[in-house]
Amino acid sequence: MSYKSTTNSVNVFKKPLPIFSKQPMTGFYRNGFCDTGAEDTGNHSVAAVVSDEFLDFSASRGNNLRSIGLTGGCKWCLCASRWREAMEARKSDNDPVVPKVFLHATHERALESLKMEDLKRFASEGEAANSSTTAQTPGSTSGSAIKE
Repeated sequence: MSYKSTTNSVNVFKKPLPIFSKQPMTGFYRNGFCDTGAEDTGNHSVAAVVSDEFLDFSASRGNNLRSIGLTGGCKWCLCASRWREAMEARKSDNDPVVPKVFLHATHERALESLKMEDLKRFASEGEAANSSTTAQTPGSTSGSAIKE
C-alpha cells in the first residue's frame, strides 16, 4: 500500500509533508500524515510524540486519547489548540506535559495558531537544527515507529 498525502501539503518549512506514523495510523484523515483541510476544525496539524503527562492533561480537558489506544511514546497528529494549552500549562520548558514536536512532519496550518519559535522550542531533539534537511519521502518508513 502506498501512503501519500491527500493534497500537495507542506510542512512548516514549506517542504513536502512526509508521512509521520502508520502505527498507530495517525492524522485527521488516518493516512499517516498530519494533513489537514477545511473539514478538520480541530486543526490536527502538530506532529508530536505524546507523553503520559500529556495524555493525563488531554483527558482532564475531555479528550481521553488512551481510549483509542495511545500510550506515552506514541506519535500522533495533535490539535494545535490542545498543544498550545499544554504549552501554556507547563511549569518549565522541560515539563513533559508539552509533547515534543517533529517540525518536518508538522503541517504549515499549525502556524495559523502557533508561533514557529514555540514549535522550535519544543522540537524533538535535532529537529530545530536540521529539520529542513530531514524531510522523508512519502513512502519512507523511518520515523513511523509507535514509540520514540
